[in-house]
Amino acid sequence: QVQLVESGGGLVQAGGSLRLSCAASGGSFNSRTMGWFRQAPGKEREFVADISWNRGSPRYADSVQGRFTASRVNANATVYLHMNGLKPDDTAVYYCAAGRPWASPVLPSMYAYWGQGTQVTVSS
Repeated sequence: QVQLVESGGGLVQAGGSLRLSCAASGGSFNSRTMGWFRQAPGKEREFVADISWNRGSPRYADSVQGRFTASRVNANATVYLHMNGLKPDDTAVYYCAAGRPWASPVLPSMYAYWGQGTQVTVSS
């Protein structure tokens, strides 16, 4: 069983920055693709970024490309999402998710474990 705990959300003005963290426990972190998703009120959960266990460069949604940076520190079993140039449209609950070992998840349904989420609110 993998547990994921997000932190770092909050209220920020447009143009500001936040760094989200997701600490994993339960093993096999190094072999899991880790994803970041977000869900705004009244909208479906959407992909933000992922960082594979075996691919060098993270992938990003078009809406955050160039503003957000995903990274991971395997020694600490932690993934990060650095968010710069935040916009009001980035307001959402942000979730991290862990894929199954050695898998390459694409859809949210393909992730095995989810954190509880952390609220990010961007004021205009």
